[in-house]
Amino acid sequence: MSKVNQASIESQEKLVSDIKSVITDAEEMLSATADQAGDKISQLRARVKARLGDARERLIDAEAALIHKTKAAARATDDYVHESPWTAVGVAATVGLLVGLIIGRR
Repeated sequence: MSKVNQASIESQEKLVSDIKSVITDAEEMLSATADQAGDKISQLRARVKARLGDARERLIDAEAALIHKTKAAARATDDYVHESPWTAVGVAATVGLLVGLIIGRR
């Protein structure tokens, strides 16, 4: 998996997490204002509820796409390791050596 794909997947995961938090906060706010009366408040609550429903559906779709991309990247990595095992071992050994050197200097 390339660094660009990994960074893209991580940023998408963060976005999905952030959106989930916003939806949860908005739903809590709707619950907290449930006892408020008035026509404008009722209309606003209905609009917010509808938009939250739409956002939740889009979030589910985005999460499914993210899972698909992550699985595809993992599959590509697995295929590469099976096709070039010695290259993969060399890369892993080099990364391990570099990490060991960095940790050893501290």
